[in-house]
Amino acid sequence: LQRNLQVFLRFRNDLVVLNDEAASRRPILREYSVYLLDQMISVVTSSTLVAYCLYTISEVTVAKFGTRKLVYSIPFVLYGIFRYLYLIHKKGRGGSPENLIINDIPLLVSVLMWILTAGAVIYWR
Repeated sequence: LQRNLQVFLRFRNDLVVLNDEAASRRPILREYSVYLLDQMISVVTSSTLVAYCLYTISEVTVAKFGTRKLVYSIPFVLYGIFRYLYLIHKKGRGGSPENLIINDIPLLVSVLMWILTAGAVIYWR
């Protein structure tokens, strides 16, 4: 799912930034529109969130980590997804997810809070 999301986001960014030149630089972009990619991104981000939620309550995960409290990390994943979508749709900052995570303080804080929460839940039972 994550790989598909990255591809859709890069395609969307190319279509938005390059406009009419997008298809000449990357011919596959003739097959897509920003609207279609936005719909695909919505499906993949929803699926990612559902998959993560199911992972946190899975019996395998609970057995592996010895706790059901990994669900406390879900709000940070949800906020991270929403923040990222906000940045690409309202701020036009798509392109490189890696750069956004490093350069956007609220997104970086969300990632750090997820790490701290998951770490605390797993290691400090």
